[in-house]
Amino acid sequence: MNTLIRLQKYLASAGLASRRGAEKLIAAGRVKINGATVTKAGTKVNPRRDKVEVDGLPVKPAGEKKYYLLYKPAGFLTTVKDPFGRPTVMDLLPRKIKKGLFPVGRLDKDTTGLLLLTNDGEMAFRLTHPRFEIKKEYLVLVRGVPTADDLQKISRGILLEDGKTAPAKAKIVTVQQGKASLLLTLHEGKKRQIKRMCSALGYPALSLKRVSLAFLTLQGLQPAAYRVLTTAEIRKLSFLAGLKE
Repeated sequence: MNTLIRLQKYLASAGLASRRGAEKLIAAGRVKINGATVTKAGTKVNPRRDKVEVDGLPVKPAGEKKYYLLYKPAGFLTTVKDPFGRPTVMDLLPRKIKKGLFPVGRLDKDTTGLLLLTNDGEMAFRLTHPRFEIKKEYLVLVRGVPTADDLQKISRGILLEDGKTAPAKAKIVTVQQGKASLLLTLHEGKKRQIKRMCSALGYPALSLKRVSLAFLTLQGLQPAAYRVLTTAEIRKLSFLAGLKE
């Protein structure tokens, strides 16, 4: 791919969407080329030189795809590079494997738990887009003990400043010394959503950990450790994301 091609064709060749679907993404202002938002489908792109992003996630032509599961510890930013030189999750990976990888979604600096890293823009897009309803589970420690009515509010959706959250599942796991540990199951990922939901109900979040993504868990991993996804896991994840094997 050494010549200029139309942006919608590039997105389709990466498996992100059909050409018609790619045109809709472009028209909606969700696509950037080298950091600039593009809204014209006929825009040309150089696959070897230009950086194309959809919803902030890099899109690359199909090639050797890599998938890693990382147990993110607190204190690391979920980004490829920080302009202020702060530690990022990429610092937890050996130099020889991290080239081309990027995090799937975001966990706050102080949030811990399961994080996928890949070079597969198509998979990343689907795992983070609410339309595909990929389940994510979190353990959150809050100050106070939510009532049954509060848990029902979470299940119906909570109105935040950027809109109402999608229905989520919530249950109390433990209660101790005026604090409660909750297991929350979500299919979307608004910025700092869980912390804002808890705050809106009057229960400030004290700690947050993602414990699962779809069927993937942290079993066998210690904080800061990582592993390669198995072929069976990749196939199952692809199926859930609506992709062909």
